Amino acid sequence: MGQAMHLIDLKDAETQLAKLLEEAARGEDVIITRSDGTSFRIVLVTGAVAAPKLGSAKRFIKMSDDFDTPIEAFYAYAPIALSRNSAIG
Repeated sequence: MGQAMHLIDLKDAETQLAKLLEEAARGEDVIITRSDGTSFRIVLVTGAVAAPKLGSAKRFIKMSDDFDTPIEAFYAYAPIALSRNSAIG
């Protein structure tokens, strides 16, 4: 026995998208047809995990040249070990 196929017009599919997605998730063929005769298949995509693209935000972030310079006001909150005279690093 072959797998089930659901052929549906685009106008009808607009109101039944959740149902059609469930059918596709069960492995059924879901074909949506447009009035011009073009057809589209809903396909279950598994294992697709978005991976970060390293460096993609490079042009959006600017770090000041003195980003690691100690902030004087911070010393009031820092433990005694981080006094102005102690060497960090």
